[in-house]
Amino acid sequence: MFFPRILVRTAGTLFFIVTSHGLAGGEKLDLKRMTPVPAPDPIPVMDFFRPLLLQEPKLNSAGTHIAAIVTMGEDQHDLLVYDLKTKAAEVVNGLANQDIYNVHWLNDRKLVFELFAKKMYGVGLYAADVGQIARAYPLFQYYGSTLIGIPKVNPLRPVVWNRYDSLDGGLRRDLGVCEANSELNAGGMVDLFMAGASASNAADARETNNKHIAHSFPPPGPGVVVRYLVDQEGQLAFGVTSSGGTLALQRFTHGIWNNCPVDLDQIDILGCGGPAGQLVVVGPRQEGKPRALQLMDAVTGKLGDVLLQDQEYDFNGWLYRHPTTHEILGATFARNGPRFIWLNDQYRRFQNLLDSRFPGLVVRILCSDEAQKLFLVATFSDRQPVAYHWVDLEKKSAGLFRNSAPWIDPARMQPENIIKFTTRDGHQLDAYLTLPAGASKQNPPPLVVLPHGGPWVRDNWGFDGEAQFLASRGYAVLKPNYRGSTGYGWMFAEEDQFDFRKMQNDVTDATRAAIATGWIDGTRIAIMGGSFGGYLAVSGVVNEPSLYRCAITNAGVFDWAELIREKNDYRSDGSASEWLKRKLGEPKKQQEKFEAISPLHHVEQIRVPVFVAGGKDDQNVEITQSKRLISALKKNHVPYETFLVSEEGHGMKHLNNQVELYSRIEAFLGRYLKPAVPVAMDR
Repeated sequence: MFFPRILVRTAGTLFFIVTSHGLAGGEKLDLKRMTPVPAPDPIPVMDFFRPLLLQEPKLNSAGTHIAAIVTMGEDQHDLLVYDLKTKAAEVVNGLANQDIYNVHWLNDRKLVFELFAKKMYGVGLYAADVGQIARAYPLFQYYGSTLIGIPKVNPLRPVVWNRYDSLDGGLRRDLGVCEANSELNAGGMVDLFMAGASASNAADARETNNKHIAHSFPPPGPGVVVRYLVDQEGQLAFGVTSSGGTLALQRFTHGIWNNCPVDLDQIDILGCGGPAGQLVVVGPRQEGKPRALQLMDAVTGKLGDVLLQDQEYDFNGWLYRHPTTHEILGATFARNGPRFIWLNDQYRRFQNLLDSRFPGLVVRILCSDEAQKLFLVATFSDRQPVAYHWVDLEKKSAGLFRNSAPWIDPARMQPENIIKFTTRDGHQLDAYLTLPAGASKQNPPPLVVLPHGGPWVRDNWGFDGEAQFLASRGYAVLKPNYRGSTGYGWMFAEEDQFDFRKMQNDVTDATRAAIATGWIDGTRIAIMGGSFGGYLAVSGVVNEPSLYRCAITNAGVFDWAELIREKNDYRSDGSASEWLKRKLGEPKKQQEKFEAISPLHHVEQIRVPVFVAGGKDDQNVEITQSKRLISALKKNHVPYETFLVSEEGHGMKHLNNQVELYSRIEAFLGRYLKPAVPVAMDR
């Protein structure tokens, strides 16, 4: 059904007025409230997990309009186009359970966006014109479509990759130039948000899709395509394929693909550089030095100039480019906290100006108009969710565009402390410790250890709704980065990137280091995580039965041999399976190793309660893994609770399910992290 909503325009700020939604977990989802609850009242679970009001704002090149993803107080992502001069706003919205993501300007008047169903899979690529946003039209329907690049010479003919068919679930590898001209749809506008697929609208979709393919590219080969890159002109330049678990780079020139002598086991590609054939990469490992951000000639495989090399961390971030030339101006760098490195003096001075204007906040430059006079910037901290501002350099003025979460009171949030811990083999790694209000060495709180998923990502300093929720309920929260977390590759042997037991040992070492500070009640500790973090949570109570009182896992992996089989089933292209076998080993030949790293084979060692959650439609880790764990817990008489949800994928995405999940987690922790009751002794 539709929920009533009104977009109110004022002279300076956008306000969203909506109605309330239903109930979940006993808590009313009062999404019309845009202010924090009064300080004496407990903060509702909902407030920590509500979708942000505004995300991903992008200026058009003329600096006249901002496009952004908005929720307007609902659990649905819509498209907003805002006129900076008139303060008028247009919105594309539609049926429940369909969301808009990944918005891009093609030119000053036209943009494209992706449509997702059930917050899980793409069902089309759409275009819209300023002034007629509500009449958005499909370029591709019922395809999982991704915009690869926008050519400078003809931005209305973007390069699009159709990755799969969402009608029949079949895999596709179509790459081509898409004709985005609205004249093709004159008199034939297709309903943007169709409620479901049928034979008739499927036929209409095929006709629409064929109409918008202006030119198709031949696929690179051999192997399965995993990525495409365009050059600074927006033209197709490179493809990355996977064959037998090995990645290979190919360059597209004169209509054909040519192999490049680049070892993708040793370098990571961030994007194209300036001259034809140039790449920007994270360079290979060097003895005793972090990996550098540098240039590479893809034709010869020769490394070029180093743009940035930190003394402690491998480069782990993304590039900032000039709005028209796409020249690299700087980079965002994730160390133990966010850093902004500018290769351009003008931007370096601008960053210093912004930092002085927003003291106590991290300020990130997002984008600008073509003239580089009007900018959008984001500000945030560990206690303040992101807020978006405009900065006009010509008029020397600035203002708030939108606070993404006005219902969060930063004064009631807790600081996230960056700490160091030493692993048992002598390496220093980062962790993030959030203490609840009132914590002290005289009153140490219970601890929830929260290892991240991935594992080849990292936790970063900033606002974290999950950690703040737990802290608001009286728990300390420890988020350890472990070997395998990005930024640390240079410290460890390459095989450590896939040594899951050592990763779990790092989490244990971080936990013991937190206990040693005296700020934690070492007798009341839980471990909790999602995906690979869920694997580490269950592995933790398998291998450290006396350290934790309970474990919580969401969408976890518990049998690695089974995961490899899942990645090679009829719905997959098999590339992930081959890559895992190459890195982890062959399950049939190394049965003992796979049993050792799979907690499902060691449930008899678990001595504490386990909470198991997951989405029944998870395409990343089959729900059968969680169901098998539940059966094994029951067989071994281990106390357990479950929350398995239909129409959810890899992690809970619908707000009502998130609120229900964390309400149950709160109750679960309340039962099993209670203070120990003193035992009376006979005299």
